[in-house]
Amino acid sequence: MDLLHTLVAKGLRRERPTREEALAVLATTDDELLDVVAAAGRVRRHWFGRRVKLNYLVNLKSGLCPEDCSYCSQRLGSRADILKYTWLKPEEASRAAAAGVAGGAKRVCLVASGRGPTDRDVDRVSRTIETIKEQHADVEICACLGLLSQGQAERLRAAGADAYNHNLNTSEAAYGDICTTHDFSNRVSTVQQAQAAGLSACSGLIAGMGESDADLVDVVFALRELNPDSVPVNFLIPMEGTPLAGEWNLTPRRALRVLAMVRFVCPDAEVRLAGGREVHLRSLQPLALHLVNSVFLGDYLTSEGQEGSADLAMIADAGFEVEAADTTTLPAHRVTTLAERAATEASADADADADARTALDVRTGPDARTNDGSRTAPDAGTGPDARTDIPDARTDGADARTDLVAVRRRGAGTDLPPNA
Repeated sequence: MDLLHTLVAKGLRRERPTREEALAVLATTDDELLDVVAAAGRVRRHWFGRRVKLNYLVNLKSGLCPEDCSYCSQRLGSRADILKYTWLKPEEASRAAAAGVAGGAKRVCLVASGRGPTDRDVDRVSRTIETIKEQHADVEICACLGLLSQGQAERLRAAGADAYNHNLNTSEAAYGDICTTHDFSNRVSTVQQAQAAGLSACSGLIAGMGESDADLVDVVFALRELNPDSVPVNFLIPMEGTPLAGEWNLTPRRALRVLAMVRFVCPDAEVRLAGGREVHLRSLQPLALHLVNSVFLGDYLTSEGQEGSADLAMIADAGFEVEAADTTTLPAHRVTTLAERAATEASADADADADARTALDVRTGPDARTNDGSRTAPDAGTGPDARTDIPDARTDGADARTDLVAVRRRGAGTDLPPNA
């Protein structure tokens, strides 16, 4: 297919495809699917070889969120029978993280329900980060605490956080359909704050919420403009007790097309296979490893995942290898960008300190420079290509596997050992 030759060439050059090309990937037929996977796999291997990075989730605080995100079992008004508990103590979170690290996880993701952290919450999470780093100095820590306020990203980075996650989830046009308590711009702003603080940005999407093909392309193009280092791709887990419990819009083939489209649009980003893979990809999970270079190990926030040992066996059987702790995940040009961002932030901090001393007449000198050292990402969801709608390649729900949705009853917040 000329389309695939074009997309591979663009992916190797880090050139953005057109919206029409991205939409065409989602519209490919089942007869073309293996060709699509092979083409996207060439791009994946060019930037990441056959390495698979393992990530592990620790849910620090579960349930009772005041936001009304329709997809979430922890949302305001949720009737989902999930675990509900307040903040884990740093020692409890560290023990949970240790299970993931023992299973091969290179990154631990610390997540807490809520609109966003208070300053006291940031202090609490900072102590947790420090406790984990004392035991596992080389592990990457990614925080996911909701919408950030001024200065909180900097405090998390100072505590030892390496990254911050805040997903865009869906297109700006469709965002009001899934949430009314905050908007798309709030999410973009939080990712930009994390980047400006020198944190590696992690931001992705959820497929299968009833969105159109155009919505999927729009959110992935918005992510490309925002330029996170990691792009988690979640597939909706329709949990009973949430407004989207009846949304079964995905087949395993559809899920592979979504992953291929994300890889073509974000060729050199860490594309992570995230929540819902067991439910929607099912026996085609090994094929997805040709598209992604990162997966979550074990369970998710409120639902159970595949056994950690099964994940490791799948990776080995498919001819891939777990990424070692001393291996750099990102391509060299992205690592350089991160280092420059951190250096810029450090310089800005030094300038701010100097300005403060000058303002207090602690020292004398010339007028302070005006330079906050922040990184401003382009506006999300913009670009020269017009939005183009084509018929959606969605299912009628006939392939729904409700039996594969299981509420998490082990690990963090319980007395049972975690799945890692």
